[in-house]
Amino acid sequence: MGQRLQTVAAMACMKSLLMLFNFVFWMTGVVVLGIGIWMQVELYKYMELSADFSSTAPYVLLGTGALIVLVGSLACCCTVKGQPALLYSYGAFLFLVFVLELSAGVSTYAYRGKLQAGFDRGLNQTIAAYDPATAKGMDFNFMQKTLHCCGNHAYTDWRSSPLGKVPPSCCQNDTSCDTSNPQEIYSRGCYDVVVDFLNGNIGLVAGSALGFAFFPLLGLALSCCLAKNINKAKYEQMA
Repeated sequence: MGQRLQTVAAMACMKSLLMLFNFVFWMTGVVVLGIGIWMQVELYKYMELSADFSSTAPYVLLGTGALIVLVGSLACCCTVKGQPALLYSYGAFLFLVFVLELSAGVSTYAYRGKLQAGFDRGLNQTIAAYDPATAKGMDFNFMQKTLHCCGNHAYTDWRSSPLGKVPPSCCQNDTSCDTSNPQEIYSRGCYDVVVDFLNGNIGLVAGSALGFAFFPLLGLALSCCLAKNINKAKYEQMA
């Protein structure tokens, strides 16, 4: 009788912890979904300028976030019902999430140099074929206005563009300026602004991704332990 009570108490404790984990895991799905929407709406304008740009990146985050939200919601039902098979399946899904997040964190840090090189080539290509009416031309102008930069490495890059001069989006004054006067335009190149930001934050982003990758392992351990204790309780009832 005492052993059965201990098993029931352990099950109640693990159910509570797993429900708490499910809520936090569900919230991370909402965050990932939000980042995916932000990338599609805002960051897309910068990403499109890279020569190595992949239009699937925002959709991967949107799909991953939506999947985590859906599975996190279903996991609460699995926990309440206490079905071992469903709990083990949930644990397998969490292990898959762990592998995917770990891979994403490692690859983001490992390929930071490639990302920078692709951005450099992309900006040069956009300047060489600059047309303010195209999507890339509008994105470049948006980036210069938003990040307060001009050209790829310097405003002088615009001399080799079809325009032959610095575009109005480089003006420090939002209305108008003399783009031939270096005092009235942004002096820093957009590549330097973006790379400085990446170098200052890539370690934090990759480290956070790697740290967060191990979080699903906690849910994996809780779901498997709960399933094991449920099976144990059934066995004790039959004994």
